[in-house]
Amino acid sequence: MGLMRNINLLICGIDEAGRGSVIGPLVIAGINIKNSDIKKLEEIGVRDSKALTKKKRLFLFDQILNISEFICIYKIDCKTIDENVYQRQLNKLEGGIMSRIIKYLAADIAYVDSCDVNITKYTSYLKSNLDFKNNTSIIAMHKADRINPAVSAASIIAKVTRDREIQILEESFQNIGSGYPSDKKTMYFINNWIKEYKEFPDFVRKSWRPIREITCKQSKIYDFN
Repeated sequence: MGLMRNINLLICGIDEAGRGSVIGPLVIAGINIKNSDIKKLEEIGVRDSKALTKKKRLFLFDQILNISEFICIYKIDCKTIDENVYQRQLNKLEGGIMSRIIKYLAADIAYVDSCDVNITKYTSYLKSNLDFKNNTSIIAMHKADRINPAVSAASIIAKVTRDREIQILEESFQNIGSGYPSDKKTMYFINNWIKEYKEFPDFVRKSWRPIREITCKQSKIYDFN
């Protein structure tokens, strides 16, 4: 019997949300699900979170919680992200947390959406963070959230969790937008903030290029250095 035909296997799917954002946390989520229940994810319409409406993601979030055996969520704050970006170690940061999720969930197979263009290198890094007792088979791939139901489910968990974090910020500060640099509302909010307070709030990633460009531009006016 082939590996994936074993209905008793535990399958893990891992994905992130908010990697390219300039506001808010990077969220990495993992789910454990029985191989026999993978079909249920497909039946309820689970797919890449970016291809779903907010309403559909919220509906599926609760459904995934019911179908899954375990859920693991990590939120990485902006300060930690900045520290790793400055050291060119964002992939290692993300990979290290994904390894923790793999270790914690202890599935038979873990499918991971690779953040590194070199899948072999990334897979090796994930394995290097696990001890010799861990028997999880790791399969990293690009666009896994589009082609693997378990990873798609993890992407929904991560996206809804991050959206809730942004909503909390929105309730406190208002008009922050989605948090992505492509969002004019977000960039307008950040530009206005820096003009008024002369420094960025702790929920903004200062290492991101659009933010560094604002710093350079404003330093000519306010002489930050």
